[in-house]
This record gives sequence, structure tokens and C-alpha cells, in this order.
Amino acid sequence: MKSKKEIIIGLCVVIALFALFMGINFLKGINVFKAANYYYATYTDAAGLQVSAPVTLNGFKVGQVRDINYQFDDPGHVKVELSLDRALRLPSGTKAVISLDLLGSATVVLKPTSATTYEKVGSTLQGETAAGLMDKVSQNLMPSVSAIFPKIDSLLTNLNLIVADPALRSSVARLDAITLNLEQTMRTINRTAGQLPPVMGNVNEITTNLSTMSGALAELSNDLKELPIDSTMQNITALSANLRTLSEQLNNPDSSLGLLTHDRALYDNLNNCAASLDSLLIDVKRNPKRYISIKLL
Repeated sequence: MKSKKEIIIGLCVVIALFALFMGINFLKGINVFKAANYYYATYTDAAGLQVSAPVTLNGFKVGQVRDINYQFDDPGHVKVELSLDRALRLPSGTKAVISLDLLGSATVVLKPTSATTYEKVGSTLQGETAAGLMDKVSQNLMPSVSAIFPKIDSLLTNLNLIVADPALRSSVARLDAITLNLEQTMRTINRTAGQLPPVMGNVNEITTNLSTMSGALAELSNDLKELPIDSTMQNITALSANLRTLSEQLNNPDSSLGLLTHDRALYDNLNNCAASLDSLLIDVKRNPKRYISIKLL
């Protein structure tokens, strides 16, 4: 009875150990039931590489890392065991390159050659470590950044000089004044815009008046067209000729009008006659009986 219990306990332990083994391999991503071929690769730097890391060929997963061991008999080297699909045949000279992604996780990438012979199962492949993103940045970008630093320092120095320049402060003050003037101008424009409707009404009224005046001018023009301008011009011409004749007679001392304007004696006689007539009229007013007699019958 006791031996039966021991057998049951032993079987339970074996089953537990088997389950533990299977669980560990499952967590590692290792399929113990799948047939595989094993190859090896040695590296001087296997940073980021983990057991169960994928092994890819042309971007397709063909296996995984089964084990990683440090070579104590060959210091400075790490030996990596690769578990590859049994149907995969590697050409001679195939390289196993460790490639790092952005997060630092490593993947083994197979780089086959065009050889017609193949690596034997269990052979050691040539291992290489590709430069990671940060390494590429350090190699390519850092020299450029180092060259930029002096320019940045010079730029900051010039910027400090510009900021400390009194002319910049005065320019800023003028800019503030210009901004204030612009604000005042905008307020004036807004007020003017509010006064535009009455002004537009006056403009419309003026336009109407101009239209009326234009019509009146058109009517006047028509009336002027109907006037006898030719006969009027003839009358003006005749009047001008008469005035010219009168002027000639006034200027001619032999004519009657010329004698009136040029004969001094005639002029004096006329004056004396006018004076005598004036005296006579005065005397008539004073002594009317002397000149008018009224007889009563």
C-alpha cells in the first residue's frame, strides 16, 4: 500500500516537472514537438539579444534563438544557438546578423549568399552585429551637431547684442506708438463709417438734382438750336456797321455831329444860349406879369 502511494507521488512529480518544462519552453516560444535544425553563431557583442528572439530570412520568421552562452574558453565572444526550420537549407557563407529595433530588442537576420553548396546542420555561421539606430545617429548626426554648436553660440551672441541695442528698444517704442495711432485711426474710420449713410443720402439727392439740371440744360440747348441765330447775327452786324458810321461822323469835323464835338465857338454859343434861356426862365418865374397880361372884359 505504501509503495503504491510512492508510485503515485512519483508520477505526479514527473508530470509536474514535464508540465513545468513544457510551460517554460512555451513561455520562451520554443515548440519542443516541432522538428528543427540547430546552427550556431558567435558574436563579440550580443547586446539586446534574448532567448526565443526571432530569426528571420527576407523578413519571414524561420526560427528562433534557443540558447545564449558566454565562451569562457574564448573570452570576448558569445555563442548563440539558433533553432531553424528543418526544411531550411542555408547556402555556404550565410551570415547571422543581429539587428536592433527602435526599442532595443534584437533580432537575428540571416543573410544568405549565392553559393551552390550548403552549410552542414550544427555548423557555426559567421556572426555580425548591425549598427543600431542610435549608433547610426551617433555616427552620422553627432558630427553635424558638433559643427552646428559653434554657429548656435555665435547666433546667441549676436542675438544678445541685438537685444541689448538701444536702437531696438526705440524701434519697439515707435512700433507701440504706431500701433496706438493705428487703433485711433481705426476708431476714426469706424465713426466715419457710421456717418456714411446720411452722406450717401445727400449724395443721392445731389445726383437727382444733377439729373434734373442735366434735363433742363438739354431743353435749353434744344431751345437755343431753335433760335434764329443767323438773323440775329445779321442784325448785330448791321448794328456794328451803324455804330462804326456814327463813330466816323463824330470823329469827322466836317459833319454835323463832328461840328458839335469839334467846333469850340458853336459849343460856347450853345452854352451862352442855355445860360440866357435859364435866366429868362428865372425872370419869368419872378415876374410873370411882365410877360403875361390878362385883360378882363
